[in-house]
Formats: sequence, structure tokens, C-alpha cells
Amino acid sequence: MRLARLYRYPVKGLSPEPLPSADLPTGGYFPCDRLFALENGPSGFDPTAPAHQPKIKFLMLMRQGALAGLATRYDEASGVLTIEQDGRDVARGDLRRPEGRAVIEAFLTDYLGADIRGPVKLLEAPEGFRFTDSASGFVSLINLSSVAAIEAAQGAPVDPLRFRGNLYVEGAEPWAEAEWPGRRLQIGGVTLAVLKMTDRCAATGVEPGTGRRDMDLVQTLRKTFGHIDCGVYARIETGGRIAQGDALTLL
Repeated sequence: MRLARLYRYPVKGLSPEPLPSADLPTGGYFPCDRLFALENGPSGFDPTAPAHQPKIKFLMLMRQGALAGLATRYDEASGVLTIEQDGRDVARGDLRRPEGRAVIEAFLTDYLGADIRGPVKLLEAPEGFRFTDSASGFVSLINLSSVAAIEAAQGAPVDPLRFRGNLYVEGAEPWAEAEWPGRRLQIGGVTLAVLKMTDRCAATGVEPGTGRRDMDLVQTLRKTFGHIDCGVYARIETGGRIAQGDALTLL
């Protein structure tokens, strides 16, 4: 097995950013992943006592598929998020400053219109916390062979980015990841403890790049394979640098 692709999602619900490599922290989260979230009306999130919140409280592809029609870029050094629509920049703001956040919030509130419960508010995760869908979502892995099996069952191309994983693995048998929970994966000097399978929702039915809701992959999974899972969550037991092309070994 090898690591085919790496992605981060700086803002929950917005577009992925490809990476050539990443430095995984022991006991932490995938770097700069789900560091921000977009509140869909008051969520009750308390940054002084952060607790995992249901994803329904934030903007997400399951309900706001139009988000997939936007391309975003986050510059970690400057804190600036840029939103692109139809090939041109439409909003840009420093997420570390109130006025920068206000620009992003105002654009998304206007862009989504009646599709949201109230004005968008951008939240930043406090140290040691991330806005992951699951409390176990330290790192998510997708088996590309399983995606190929879903594509065959669907009878149409399925972009693996519909599953919004951090690490995309090639060279495993389809659904081999169902046997990984409770075991460990090694990537160079990095060790990941696999925690559980990842159950899927209607967000996978939204086409990346367009926002069109064009297929029901949850139903395809249920009918063809008898479950709604694709991918696994893992905890970083031993940190270090990983890179595209690295070999993965199941321990």
C-alpha cells in the first residue's frame, strides 16, 4: 500500500487543499484541518470549554451543497482565506482579525441566502480542538479501491474527494479497511491507531466543484454493500512527517 494523496480542510465544509507532505503531531489532529467552522445560526459552542458539536450546527455539504461551488485557499502564514467563484476571487479576509472574518461571513451569508438559519459566524478552534464530524476524527483515511467499487456500483464516475479524507490510500483490496479498526498502520516513522469505520451521509451526493446534488451514494452503499461506511478514522500514536508516495504497512 502507498499514500496516494494528502488533503487538509482548513474550514469545515469548504474546499480541500492538496498537500505534498504533512507533519503529524503525536496525539493531535491532521495539521490545519477543520481549524475553522461556519456557524449556521447560534450553535452554543463555547471556546473556553470546547466540546464536540453535531455537524448540523455548522454549514456543511449535507445541507448547503452550494458550498462545493466555491474554491477556497487558506494561507496559514498570513491567516488569509480567499474564496473563488467561477474562476475569480470574490472574497478575501484575514481570519485572525474581526474585520477579515466579517468579510467572509458577509459573503457567505449573502451567497447562501435562505438556505441558512441565520447570519454566518466564523469560529476558530481553540488549542487542542478541531471541528471534526466525529470526536474520533483525528485523521481520516480513504481506500481508493473501495471508492472504485462504489463507482462500479453507481455506474458513474465518483470523485474520491466526495469523501473528504485526509489520506487517500492505494494498493489495498476493496473494503480491506473494514478489518483495520483495532490495528495500527505505519507510514515511515509514523504510527496510526485505527479507531473505527466512517459512516457516510448525504454530503457525498454533492459533486465537488459544482455543488450539484447528482447521486445518492448512501443508498448505493446500503443497497450494494449492506452498510453506509467508506474509510476509517485513526489516532496519531507516533507523530512525524509523511509524504505522497510513502509506503503504508498494516501492523
